[in-house]
Amino acid sequence: MKYRILGKTGWNVSEIGLGTWQVGGGWGKPFDPKKAEEILHTAFDKGINFVDTADVYDGGLSEAAVGRAVRERSEKIYVATKCGRRIQPHFAEGYTPERLRRYVEDSLRNTGLDRLDLIQLHCPPTIVYQHDEIFRLFEDLKKEGKIAAMGVSVEKINEAMTAMKYDIVSTIQVIFNLFRQRPSEMLFSYAEANKIGLIIRVPLASGLLSGKITKETSFSKDDHRNFNRDGKAFDKGETFSGVPLDKAFPAVEELKKEFADGHDLAAQALRWILMFKQVGTVIPGASTVEQVEKNIRASQLPPLSPHQMQEAVQVYEEFIKPEVHHQW
Repeated sequence: MKYRILGKTGWNVSEIGLGTWQVGGGWGKPFDPKKAEEILHTAFDKGINFVDTADVYDGGLSEAAVGRAVRERSEKIYVATKCGRRIQPHFAEGYTPERLRRYVEDSLRNTGLDRLDLIQLHCPPTIVYQHDEIFRLFEDLKKEGKIAAMGVSVEKINEAMTAMKYDIVSTIQVIFNLFRQRPSEMLFSYAEANKIGLIIRVPLASGLLSGKITKETSFSKDDHRNFNRDGKAFDKGETFSGVPLDKAFPAVEELKKEFADGHDLAAQALRWILMFKQVGTVIPGASTVEQVEKNIRASQLPPLSPHQMQEAVQVYEEFIKPEVHHQW
């Protein structure tokens, strides 16, 4: 495993981390605590030391599983969690310091940890990034020793740019992948200049970049890839990166030709993200031990060639950019 410094936190984190939206369950599957334990400990055994969860993943079961596994380890594992999505309906008016403080304290109890390494606002409405009192709350929580650092998980580039004006913000979590290339245009250089750690989520576009989803693939009714393609439950950019499937499939086939270069497309897609030096860590999810191991192998691949990097741009420009670039 290779490690990178996560912005001004100064933490030396694994460049491949672990996202836990579907660990042990999620995406329409019932939560299996034993499977979650196996996935988490495999990740830690292989050198992953950064794990991202949220209080809403499996109703808190993911968060509890992460805390339990981390407490069983002797090495330092950085735990990032998120808060805010429990506010329903999900309006800006629901974001109050009192409510968010309660959520942070709930996460502390749920994980069983004395302090949360990183707490992140979980894709709040855009106007929340202008509420000074919200960010002052996290300054207070840091002084109280309840959190070590604070970050934001964003949908849009402009949200990230606004959040970075607050000194308390140490990290930005953002969607970035072969089908969502816009963040590299301006956000990455700005984050680097301000020593903001970049956490990359949805790196495989909800499985599209595995190359294994086809027109015939079906998803369970509780899988967001079934019910959220048009953004009915949350921002549609979280599902398949907001790319219409009729545009995605031909793009995937093009990527398999020269870009994948005989390697597994998913691994090369992760390796492409790691080509950007501003990236702190990438947090692909895993619902099996085998997926964890495959994700980690991406870190061991050789750098992509200039031709492959250009091919990635060309496929994006031809098939994907008109659909998504202006939206996020």
